[in-house]
Amino acid sequence: MPKRERNKFVKRGEIIEILIEDYAFGGKGIGRIRNEHGEFVVFVPNTLPGQLVKAQVKKSSKKYAEAKLFEILKPSEDEVQMPYQDIPGAPYMQLPIEMQHAYKKQSTLELFKRIGKVADIEDKFDEFVTSPNTFHYRNKMEYGFSAIGYNRELKTDVDEFTLGFKKRGTWWCGDNLNSDSGLFDAEFENRVKDIKAYCEATGLAPWHAPRKEGFFRYFVVRKSYKTNKLLFNLVTTSYDLPEFDLDKFSKYLVELFGERVAGLLHTINDEVGDRTIATTGKINLIYGDDKIVEELLGLNFEISMKSFFQTNPKCAEKLYTKVVDYALENKEAIDNTVVLDLFCGTGTIGQIIASKSSNTKIVGVDIVAAAIKDAKENAKRNKIEGLEFYAADVGKFLTEHAEYTDKIRTIILDPARAGIAPKTLKKIINLNAERLVYVSCNPATQARDTEQLMEAGYNIKKISLVDQFPHTAHIETVVLFEK
Repeated sequence: MPKRERNKFVKRGEIIEILIEDYAFGGKGIGRIRNEHGEFVVFVPNTLPGQLVKAQVKKSSKKYAEAKLFEILKPSEDEVQMPYQDIPGAPYMQLPIEMQHAYKKQSTLELFKRIGKVADIEDKFDEFVTSPNTFHYRNKMEYGFSAIGYNRELKTDVDEFTLGFKKRGTWWCGDNLNSDSGLFDAEFENRVKDIKAYCEATGLAPWHAPRKEGFFRYFVVRKSYKTNKLLFNLVTTSYDLPEFDLDKFSKYLVELFGERVAGLLHTINDEVGDRTIATTGKINLIYGDDKIVEELLGLNFEISMKSFFQTNPKCAEKLYTKVVDYALENKEAIDNTVVLDLFCGTGTIGQIIASKSSNTKIVGVDIVAAAIKDAKENAKRNKIEGLEFYAADVGKFLTEHAEYTDKIRTIILDPARAGIAPKTLKKIINLNAERLVYVSCNPATQARDTEQLMEAGYNIKKISLVDQFPHTAHIETVVLFEK
């Protein structure tokens, strides 16, 4: 057996300091190591050209390595000071928003050239849709409790009660949120330290990740931009529950936030896995309501703690408007026809199209039964007719409903991050629709699907980019394909 050649530049697990020189899609900064053996590329996510960073090599091949960011040792000259506490969820907070947009546009279009094989993608480019709110745009946040904190001055982990976010690059270590992060609700985030102090004063332990024990686990908050109300969910284990007064805690939250408190839920999560809602846990309403109401393009949606709902609702309106504009651009391919809304989630796009067209039947399909239940309730609440929703796997649904072949003119696609499974995409192609409006939260998988769609005779007519998540590497795309 031939001996595996040792990498002459880096080894797995090695901690390196490297200057980031370029930006690749998905927020991957590109650093280069140069020595007598030549030049070697290292990708470090959530970094920017001009930054000097400390990172740990996670994967290494002959041509390149992938590393995990530990710390920014020196900022880029493009970065500016911001009045917000830095958190791992907003790695580009210090970069002026126009520069964030430029990086996102250039790297996304490059992806369609390279992976999708669309040489003239610039000619198809329609619009870069910006978020109406650059700051404080999120409507949901999850804050974690931890028994291991991080001392920013000493740059070391310490045993202390923390409430905030995981420290970048470490799964066991929490970093207290002491002030507004610039992403969520400023009034709430400036009081997180008070909630932490209240919980700490009970003497009950926060979650200790390595030991997998403790009482306090997460504090989850949802916000309605329509009503400005906050819905809270305290996640704990069951062990010390008799010693914690949930009613008293709800009164404390009302003291802090008054009329803004929509309700407090309590979730028991005794599983050791690192997620907020346990598969076996139960959720109880302690105070107020278990839902908040949000408005999107004049339609009302009731959102529970578990509902999937767009995280940046003001920008989601702009995203949906773009999708609907593309769909209705050829209104004659919508009116008096059946439109398939595949991977429809809570059915928002289908409802909007139904409300703006005449005699159109929308058939929405999604594998998540809870999302379909919400979709049916939302359609009823908004008094929109001509909608049918099915909780089913899209591929299986299309196999069982052969009657749609050659009968559909427009299909809406909005899959999860993994994109569309090749077999399912083949079934979608076989429907022989004239046009597809494909929304993606992961353009890398959409670019991959583009190659298959072009081989089947579809061409990109237009592409728009939507910046739903400022200060992160995420970008959404809306593409109109036509035969």
